[in-house]
Amino acid sequence: MAYKSILTIVTGPDLGAEALDTALGVTNAQGAHLDVMCLGVDRVQVGFYHAGANAVLMQETLAQAQADAEEALTAVKARLTAETVPWSADSVALQTAAMPHVIGRRARFCDLVVLPKPYGPARSIDHEAMAEAALFDSNTPVVFTPAGSDFTAMPKRVVVGWNQSAEALRAIRAALPMLQQADQVSVAIIDPPRHGPDRSDPGGLLAQMLGRHGVRAEISVLAKTLPRVSDVLLRHAGDFDADMIVMGAYGHSRFREAILGGVTRDMLGEAEVPVLMAH
Repeated sequence: MAYKSILTIVTGPDLGAEALDTALGVTNAQGAHLDVMCLGVDRVQVGFYHAGANAVLMQETLAQAQADAEEALTAVKARLTAETVPWSADSVALQTAAMPHVIGRRARFCDLVVLPKPYGPARSIDHEAMAEAALFDSNTPVVFTPAGSDFTAMPKRVVVGWNQSAEALRAIRAALPMLQQADQVSVAIIDPPRHGPDRSDPGGLLAQMLGRHGVRAEISVLAKTLPRVSDVLLRHAGDFDADMIVMGAYGHSRFREAILGGVTRDMLGEAEVPVLMAH
C-alpha cells in the first residue's frame, strides 16, 4: 500500500508554503504524483445580491477570482519547475458554496490531501471551507500542516489517537504507508472504558493489526488529567517528540463542535505538528 496521487490546494501567490512543501516531501518519498489545485474564490454569493444588481458587478467578482487563480498558478509553476517529482497544476475559480462539490470530487480520486491548518493567525474562512470539503465530501484522508512546519519527509515518530471509533480506525488505515516507515509509533488511549470489551488489554487488537503490517507500535494508556482530551494528546505528542499525529475527525457533528468545541477543532487550532485526519 502506498500513496500514488497527492493533492494540495493553494489560494494565493504565497502558495501556503508549508502544505506545498509537505506534499512535495510525501510525493517524493512515495514515488507519487503531485496535483496542485490553484483556487480563486468569489466570496460574494449570488443569493445575497440585492434586487437589481447588474451582471457587470457579478462578472467583476468572478473575474477577480479567476485572476487570483491564475496568479497562484503562475507562482506554483515557478516553484515546481525545478522539482524532479511528476506534478500537474491547474486553476479553478469558484464561489465558496461550490467548494464541497468541486474539492470533494477532485480529492476523492486522490490517495491523500495536504492542506494548511484551517484555524489560527493568517487563516480565513476559505481555509475552513477547504478543510471541511476535503474531510466530508471526498472520503480521502487529509494531512493538515501548521505554519512553520518543516515536515518535508515521511515522519519518524508518530502519535496515534485511538478511541475505538470508526473515524479513528479509518485514519489509522489511511496512515499505514507512513506508519510502516516510522521508527516509533505511540498509540495513545485516554481514559479507556473500565467495562469495555478491551478493558484487560486496551488497544491490544489494534497493536496486533499494526504489527502484522510491520508497524512498530507501543500502547500508551493516559489519564485525562487536563480539562480537554486534546490537551492530553498534545502533551503526549510533545513528550514523545512526535513529528505527526494521526486521529479520526469529527466523531461529533460539525455544528456541535462549532458551538461547543471538540477534539477535532481543538487539534486543528492548536497542534504544532502535522495532523493526519479521516472522517
